[in-house]
Amino acid sequence: MSHALLSPSSAYRWLNCPLAPRLEAELPDRPSDYAKEGTLAHSVCEITAKKYFKKIKAVEYNKTIKKLKTDPLWDDEMLLTAEKYVEHISERAMSFDYEPYLTFEVKVDITYYVPEAYGTCDCVMVGGDTLVITDYKHGKGVPVSPVKNPQLMLYALGALNLYNPIYGDAIQKVEIFIDQPRLNSYEGWVCEAKELLEWGLSLKPKAQQAFMGVGEYNAGDWCRFCRANGICKAQTEMQTSAFDDFLSVIDNTPRNPALLTSDEIGSALEKGKTLVEWYETLRQKTLEMLLEGNSIPGWKIVEGRSTRVWTDQDKALETIQKSGIDRAIIYDSVPKTLAQLEKLLGIVKFNEIAGAFVTKPQGKPTLVPASDSRSDFNRAVADFATVANNN
Repeated sequence: MSHALLSPSSAYRWLNCPLAPRLEAELPDRPSDYAKEGTLAHSVCEITAKKYFKKIKAVEYNKTIKKLKTDPLWDDEMLLTAEKYVEHISERAMSFDYEPYLTFEVKVDITYYVPEAYGTCDCVMVGGDTLVITDYKHGKGVPVSPVKNPQLMLYALGALNLYNPIYGDAIQKVEIFIDQPRLNSYEGWVCEAKELLEWGLSLKPKAQQAFMGVGEYNAGDWCRFCRANGICKAQTEMQTSAFDDFLSVIDNTPRNPALLTSDEIGSALEKGKTLVEWYETLRQKTLEMLLEGNSIPGWKIVEGRSTRVWTDQDKALETIQKSGIDRAIIYDSVPKTLAQLEKLLGIVKFNEIAGAFVTKPQGKPTLVPASDSRSDFNRAVADFATVANNN
């Protein structure tokens, strides 16, 4: 299915920057390996869930997995994350008084709210008076929150519309879950079906505005996955003006006007937190343009540092050994890492055998905004750990 101009996955972007969709339509779409890997992982989740819930037979599962394993991006970890995904769905299904209706990869029509828009729900469950939407995300960067998530809310609206002829007004509540097994993140959000429908109606004029390409460019954290990220004028103006605005209001306090105050440091960090990421994106876009034959005044491409590689490592090592060099000199015996062994054995078996020998030390102090949900760094714990290690 081709992507709609206003896709649900980009709703956060076009709701904040209505001109973004038409601008992106003029730029080439270059799916990253991360996106392709995510698509592959979704396929593993789908077939694993269908097997567990007896939607297909084992022979079809084995045949499909065998085919998926031929993909260059295949990783055995996908089997583990799929198991976790199925485990979460199973737990939610068993919490109902009666067996719920359950299905996977459901195509939903959202055109009543967003022009030409469709979506795919990874998992749809209906039990009692509740519609449950579960979305799998394979990324391991930042946890995605389900709370008022516009992509998932649109999926839920499409599901309500799809199942309305069957359930009618029986569905009173909607639950939205986002499952990110690689981050150990599985969070949900609940709202009234009536509340969701009202939100959908309020969305319609904004969607129509974005579809028509009416409004103004507006930069923000939603720019991250935009095709124009790094080369958008509105984004550039926002990034470069941030410090100009900051410097114009610096409080030159008597104590030492040459140094920033604590408040000013906090302000500088807030205004500059996306500056480095934006600049690196700009550099990458510039490199792509130059490789395509475009000219960027003041910049060119040169050959970067290169390291030597084997043309045939196995043959080379075999030849070295045959020349009389001892094998112990050629090869190092190194055990697999904790993560590699856990992946090979499976989480449950690994914990049974070696769980008693695993501990998780306190992480390094990391600077984050005060709004971050994690607990404050405990200096006393860190100092105690240092003393214990030294002893």
